[in-house]
Amino acid sequence: MTPAARPAVPVSTGTGYAPCHHGEILQGVFLDAEGRRCAGLVTLPMAGPGSGAEFVRRPGTAPGAITVIPAGRTKAAQAAALAVAECAERSGLPSCGGELSVSGEIPVGLGMGSSTSDVIATVRAVADSYGLRLAPETVARLAVRAELACDPLMLDGRPVLFAQREGRVLEILGPALPPLVVVGCTLGGGAPVDTLALPVREADDADLRDFERLRTLLRRAVATGDARLLGEVATASARRGQQLLSHPEFDALTVIARRVGAVGVQIAHSGAVAGVLFDAAAPGLRHRVRSCLRALDAHGIPATRAFTTFTTIKEILNGPAHRGGDRPAGPDTARRTARLPAL
Repeated sequence: MTPAARPAVPVSTGTGYAPCHHGEILQGVFLDAEGRRCAGLVTLPMAGPGSGAEFVRRPGTAPGAITVIPAGRTKAAQAAALAVAECAERSGLPSCGGELSVSGEIPVGLGMGSSTSDVIATVRAVADSYGLRLAPETVARLAVRAELACDPLMLDGRPVLFAQREGRVLEILGPALPPLVVVGCTLGGGAPVDTLALPVREADDADLRDFERLRTLLRRAVATGDARLLGEVATASARRGQQLLSHPEFDALTVIARRVGAVGVQIAHSGAVAGVLFDAAAPGLRHRVRSCLRALDAHGIPATRAFTTFTTIKEILNGPAHRGGDRPAGPDTARRTARLPAL
């Protein structure tokens, strides 16, 4: 048979998606169930931006022959190769190459999990092309191999203490965070943070005790729905993070939060995104949020977006969209962000 007469090689296309987050509520070093020290974090989920991926599997091509668009997504490319090997073994099909396309709206370098989102979307797209759905722990294992550390974006949205360098859950803190309204902003002019260039400081016994204390308080805040206690934990963790990040606007941000009646602030410990946290049940919430926006503007701190952990921000700023008992409140409720000046 001449080359021109050969039948077309069958292809299979898969798609995947992953969300982002809005930095951390808590980050530090904690003890696992065996008493071993582990770096861990609790992220603040945010509906809205995310990464999408499409993988076109090309049977018969070399396993490493994977092209990526955009070409600079090296972590996604590595994730695709790892996922192909994993899925080929599980399915009994041969490993092969293919074309990977990654797209999304997540700003890079702000600490919102853009690289992890790309990686998870890629792994899910490759698995889909093989007709598989991988368990979250498998996705986490592949994500850590692809980028050395990852955020818990492959999980179901419950607040967890996650060992980012090992890809495993240290503790499920509860079913959902207390209802919060978050006014997002950027510090340091929004400049990306090179986490590899930050100095490494080993946690000593005093640090460990402090982190474990904050963990206990956060567990209690989630269990009791105490937004104010969560805000105290997030602010304490953010303040510790300034030992490395040293954002010049951080003190002003905490002053603003206190003056407008927020429960605290949170930051991305590996970036420039930050948030002013409000108890969603606080009286005069719309006035507080609008006062916060004016104060941020007065201090030259760019506001980005407002969002909540439980329902749409449109209700907060413009009044209830519905009356009665049909207001969504659960962690599985579809959430919609309302944009301020875009990230």
